Amino acid sequence: MDELILAAASALVGAMATDGWNEVRSGVGALWRRVHPDRVPAIESELDEVRHELLASRRAGDAEVEKGLVSDWQRKLRRLMAAHPELTAELRLLLEEWSRLLPAARLAGEQNFSQVAVVTGHGTANQVGRDQFIIGK
Repeated sequence: MDELILAAASALVGAMATDGWNEVRSGVGALWRRVHPDRVPAIESELDEVRHELLASRRAGDAEVEKGLVSDWQRKLRRLMAAHPELTAELRLLLEEWSRLLPAARLAGEQNFSQVAVVTGHGTANQVGRDQFIIGK
């Protein structure tokens, strides 16, 4: 679950700076609306503020701000998922949606990411930065 939450928080913050911003805002609002409809206006207002902060920090070249924003959203998502694990499938769908918004930014060098794989026994790990096609076994 922690990997999902970290990935979702990273994708959420990264996607805030894309043309898909409205999709991101709607997705987060829909997630909260399912269990805390009274909190949606506050969450959406916070998203607006965070987006402005993110864009300003990117213009200034301050990567630390973005890391802090990811940590903030990781904390929020972790609490939400702990209280409402039934939202896990919806968060996975949002992660996929937000991740689709990121490749252009990553290719332009605006977003850094790392991958770590630990394989034991007879396991296999496949890691790529973009598309991967596996044919056969």
